[in-house]
Amino acid sequence: MKIVFATNNKHKLEEIRRMLAGKHEIVSLADIGCHDEIPEEQDTLEGNAFQKARYIKEHYGYDCFADDTGLEIEALGGRPGVYSARYAGEDKDSEANMQKVLAEMQGCDNRRARFRTAIALVFRGEEHLFEGEVRGEILRERHGEGGFGYDPIFRPEGFSVSFAEMSLDDKNRISHRGEAVRRLAAFLNHIDA
Repeated sequence: MKIVFATNNKHKLEEIRRMLAGKHEIVSLADIGCHDEIPEEQDTLEGNAFQKARYIKEHYGYDCFADDTGLEIEALGGRPGVYSARYAGEDKDSEANMQKVLAEMQGCDNRRARFRTAIALVFRGEEHLFEGEVRGEILRERHGEGGFGYDPIFRPEGFSVSFAEMSLDDKNRISHRGEAVRRLAAFLNHIDA
């Protein structure tokens, strides 16, 4: 079963393909020749995910799922949230985003945060939503070279290392995206191809 994952993020694509482990053919936007700047104009993660998935279905005709993920920091009133990817500017620079968060958190003792992922699936004329969340804390400096985005400054509850210090398999077992993808996979695995 071929399903489009509405992303050009190679890290996300690799994570998802690994988690679905060949049960489904997951193709990227590039694989279907989509080089459009897909709009993300909603003020919620769920809204952005559905906007992207609907866009692909309407313009390219493929069943599709899309995700949106946000880092929500308690001391910052839930920021960066839906603006996580472009928190430091429209060029979506992960390093600049991390530096902005660390600067805003300087001297702050409340480090509680959570990552949330919403995956919207437009499939066979119906829409479905799958969510995942992981709670943790913002570190005072970056740790590790793995992962992407805010991984080097986020340590999940119950662990002594950041997401960037974990193997991809370990991260997928506990991550927000991992939880949402497992829910998506459970749904897709019960569908006749």
